[in-house]
Order: sequence, then structure tokens, then C-alpha cells
Amino acid sequence: MSIILDYPSWFILLCLLLGAVYAFVLYRQDKKLSEAPRWARGLMSFFRFAAVSLIAFFLLSPLVKTVSREVEKPIIIFAQDNSESVVIGKDSSFYRNEYLGSVRELIAELSGKYDTNTYTFGDRIGQGMNIDFSGKQTDISALFEEIETRFSNRNVGAIILASDGLYNKGLNPVFLSEKLKVPVYTIALGDTAVKKDVLIKHVAHNRYAYLGNTFPLEVVVQANQCKDKSATLTVSKDGQSLFSQRLDFATSTFIRTVPVQLEAKQPGLQRYRVAISTIEGEVSVSNNVQDVFIEVLDGRQKILILANAPHPDIGAIKESIESNDNYEVESFLLPGFSKSVSGYNLVILHQLPNASASASQTLKELASADVPLLFIVGSQTGIPQFNAMKAGLNISGGSKNKSNDAQASVSKDFTLFTLEDEARSFYPKFPPLAAPFGNYTTSPSANVLLYQRIGAVETKYPLILFNENLGRKTAVVAGEGMWKWKLFDYAQHGNHAIFNELISKTVQFLSLKVDKSLFRVKAKSNYYENEQVEMDAELYNESYELINEPEVSISIINSEGKKFPYTFSKTTHAYRLNAGVFPVGEYTYEASVRSGDKVYTARGSFSVTALKIEASVTTADHQLLFSLAGKTGGEMVYPSGMEKLAASINAREDVKSVSYSHKKLSDLINLEWIFFVILALLSLEWFMRKRHGAY
Repeated sequence: MSIILDYPSWFILLCLLLGAVYAFVLYRQDKKLSEAPRWARGLMSFFRFAAVSLIAFFLLSPLVKTVSREVEKPIIIFAQDNSESVVIGKDSSFYRNEYLGSVRELIAELSGKYDTNTYTFGDRIGQGMNIDFSGKQTDISALFEEIETRFSNRNVGAIILASDGLYNKGLNPVFLSEKLKVPVYTIALGDTAVKKDVLIKHVAHNRYAYLGNTFPLEVVVQANQCKDKSATLTVSKDGQSLFSQRLDFATSTFIRTVPVQLEAKQPGLQRYRVAISTIEGEVSVSNNVQDVFIEVLDGRQKILILANAPHPDIGAIKESIESNDNYEVESFLLPGFSKSVSGYNLVILHQLPNASASASQTLKELASADVPLLFIVGSQTGIPQFNAMKAGLNISGGSKNKSNDAQASVSKDFTLFTLEDEARSFYPKFPPLAAPFGNYTTSPSANVLLYQRIGAVETKYPLILFNENLGRKTAVVAGEGMWKWKLFDYAQHGNHAIFNELISKTVQFLSLKVDKSLFRVKAKSNYYENEQVEMDAELYNESYELINEPEVSISIINSEGKKFPYTFSKTTHAYRLNAGVFPVGEYTYEASVRSGDKVYTARGSFSVTALKIEASVTTADHQLLFSLAGKTGGEMVYPSGMEKLAASINAREDVKSVSYSHKKLSDLINLEWIFFVILALLSLEWFMRKRHGAY
């Protein structure tokens, strides 16, 4: 410790001189103390001298510089793979018992000389030695990132990684090890021999299917060391077999993708079990079964096409829409249509309204109904009646039966949905549509997809536009003859992909329902068994503003009818729930909230799927562990050679203690004992002065 001054050191002499002069003048002329003993006057003078000198010294703002040294022992990090793949096979008893005993002995030996930190890793990182080999995934890169974050700029001597080398999540750990800049010693667990095993490697499927439709599954079956054996692949639901196929394994390494077609017969979340029969001597049978959850929707979009008269456009558009199983299309001529339009998700009006049909009850209903409309304007369209529908486009100044041949020009500012680059470049090549002659005026809320190109002139007249006014969606195709586009697409490409994409994206945008409910709960339809079930909720007032004052409660119900009640936590403007991890199965939920005098409810369902990725590969990857150790300057050993690790680390010259120096500057006046010293000096002086008759 040392004292630092901002002033020259000889200023200290001035402080002492000031204290001496002050004491001399005070006690030289004080006649009241003339009868006091000489030693008493001298002691009181010293007290005053010392107090004044110290006070004057502190006016120089002295600083105290302290230097402390700390010796940090090398840090040894031991990380144990806690995933299921380690204990798959005949050696599981060894790893749960004898091996863990050897690990504890190694850590105890290292702890005598080093600071040891222990971790487990799998699908998550844990501190300590709570090893149960229950991890559903293996992410070694997350372990390295955790070490880099937690031990940055620390004296890490070495990392000991005990694993079978199999990772199925995250990045390649060999590449990430470069950031650590410390040797990695690896303990190679598991067996590199290919074992007899039959497994469901993967099941590819869609998350949703529509009621009454067939949907595909693609089952990838793998068999190792099962030559000349056979097994049966089955797909079942509620114990009833829906599909069965015998597989003969002609080679030692067999892999095949089996296509399966199933029919969606019931709405809601459906559970299908994919299984392959077992073979005697398999290393694992847990990977022979996999459950698949598919949500069957009972809600195909209903599309109505109303036309003034038969036209080839109607057939082309209807066929294009029906190529998507999500839509159900009906087409009628207006004079023969008597249904209500309220049951449709989208109505396409081909050359309607016109002068003769403008008074139709159906068109009057459409004008007031909250149903999206797609207008296809042509020579039979009554332009004044069309303008009155307020579709986002107004055509004026034209004459009846007069039209322009208008080709497509793609707008660069269209953002309502995306189209493939190939389609965008092909639209200008489409044959021209017959667009009504006149002046075109668009609403400020309109969004133009295609403009009209008349001859070589690029106009700002829209050919296809979209509009949304007061929550109602409309679109206008300002021309007839779209059937030519479909034929031209087939002539150029041998299919109708570009035309179908245009129609499909248009119908999808218009028919998509906007959720206007005041209370909503958002949750995934599927969670894995090691995944937290998290949900979000939103509550709106009558002005459609987010609020979160009321309390939101929810009950999650399993397949047996047991309820698990929870309460959402409030966020800034909404709600959030973390219900934790749930067992594999199917669940429904019902959430409720009271806002004012109304109670809102929201219902839904989700599934929890078993995660069996650890059982899909049973052959250890010791090459990765060898590469990891070699690249970082470490060494790979087997469990039988673990006793060599401590000696190998002790022999390294770069694993040694590090001394750190810490410097600190602080104001000397901040030391509390200085105050009490000055107080004691002045108090003693005052006591002696009073004792000898002075003030």
C-alpha cells in the first residue's frame, strides 16, 4: 500500500509547519495554562499539532494505492454425456455403476491440485454430477458455448469430455473447439461395432390433413446386421391396423422409404402408431415404435363462382382452384342461383354485376354481406353498377363493348403475398386480356399486382388489383380471357404451375379469415417430450386495444380426463404461460377470462411426442472424439485408461497456476479510522484543557 499526492511531496512540510505554528501560537500565549505542568502543555500542543497537520494534509486530496495479488489454480472442467445413447446396449450396467465410480475417483484426484468444475450435457446443460442418462438429444456445441461464456479470461487448464461422440443437435463440436484454446481430453464411451438393430429412422408427414382426404406418410426403415431376416411394418390407430407390409432385409445395411396413404376419417388431433416388428438379439427395441400426431381439419374453404353467362374463364379458374384440396368450388349462372352467399368464404363474380342483373337479390345480399369478392370485368359487365360496388377500382369514360388488348406488367411495389421469380418474369409473356376501354382510377387503399401494357406503352391502369376497405377484401381482374393464360402456361412448360400459383395465391389471400375475437390463446400443435409447453394469450377491449388487467386461467386436460389448472403470467401488454414438461400424449385445453361483465373462452388441443432420436444411432463415433482431442492438443482414452488422465494433465507445462495483481486507488479521507483519530486528538486536547482550567 502506498500514498499518492497530486501535489509535490514538500507540501507535506507545509502541513506540518502549519500545525506547528498553530500549536505554538495557541499555547505560547495562553496564560490560563501557565500553571499547568510543562509536560501537560507539551502533550496538548502535540495533540493540536497532529490534528491540524492531518486536516491540512487531507486538503491535498491524498490517494491510497493498494496492490493485492491472487493466485488462481488451473481450472479443470469435466463434462459427462448424459444422453440416452450412452446406455443403449449391453454395457448399460457398467456405465451406471463401475464407470461412475471411476469418474468420481478421477475428479477427487484432480481436485487435490486443481479447481474442478463438473457438467452434464445432453438436450440441456447442467452443473454437477447428477447423471441419469436421460437426455433426449445431444448438443456438444452448446456445452462448448457455455464453457466459453462462463470461463472467458479464466485460467482453464483442460477440458475432459466423456461421450460416445454422437451428437444430433447443434454444430460440429470439432469446429467450435477452436474458440476454447484449451486442450480437450476425451473419454470414448460406447461401442463402435455395428449392432443388430431394426428401427424406424424417420417418419415424414404433414402436420395437418383435411377430413375425408387421404394424406401420405413416408416411413424410413433401417436395419443393421439383419441380413436374410424379415420384419413387418405396421401403421395403426387406436389398436386398429391401417397398413401392413413385410420387409425382407437382403443386405447387412438395409434402409428403405415406405410410402403409406391413410384416410382422415375423424376431425381433431389424431394419433397414429408406426411400428416395425422386433428381431431376436436387437440392441434396442425402443426405436421400433414411433407415434405420429396429425391434426385433421374439418373446414375446407367454400368458393362460389357466379357468372352472367357461360365462359371458358370459369372452367379454367374452377379447375385451378380445385387442384388444391383445401378448397371446395361451386359454380352457377346468376339466374339459376338461389342459395345464401353467407356460407361461402369467397365469391367470384364473372362479368357481374351487369345492367340486367344489377337488381338481383343475390347481388344486393353481396353488397351488404361481409364476404370477400373477386370481380372479373369483361364486355358483359355493367360498368356503372360495378363502380357502385366500390371494389377499389373506378372505370369511367368508356363505351360499351369497346376494349383494349392489355398484357401484364408486374408491379415492383406489390407486397400482399410473394410470387416465385420465374412467375414474375413470365407474366409479361401471357396473352393479352380484353380490358374495358376507359379511364381507370384506383382507391388509395388499393394494391396493384399487375398493370396494363397496351402495345408498347406501360400504363398505370391496373390489370389485377387488391383492396381492403373497412375490413372487407376485394380483388379485380380488369379483363376477360384468363383461359388463354392457362393454355399458354401449359404450352410453354407442360403444366399449369404458374397459372395455378397466381389463382391459388389470390384465392388464399382473399378467403383467409382474420381472427377478430377479443380473446385468443396461441400454442403449438405439437411439443416434444423434453420441451416446455409454452402458450401466449391476448385480450382486447371493445376498441380492439390490448389489455391485461383481468386474470387468465387455463385447464390442460390429458386423454384420461385429468385436469391441470394454471394461471397465465402478465407481460407488458399480454399474457404468457410456461406449463413445464408434459408426458407423451394428447391434450386439450380451455382458457377463460372475465372482462367487464363478459366471460371469454378459448379452446384448443396439442400433442406431446416422444423424442427417440438418441436410439436411432447406436454405433459410437470415436473418430469425432479422436479428432477433437488431436485438434486441441489433448488425448483420447477409453474408460479402462482413465487413471492416465490425471498424470497426463499433471505433466503439462501449460497447466499451471496464474498470479493476478489487482490495483486499487481510493481517497485516503474515505478511511473511517482517520476521522476517529482526529476526533480522539481533539477530544483529548479539550479534556486536558478543561482539566487544567482553560476553555
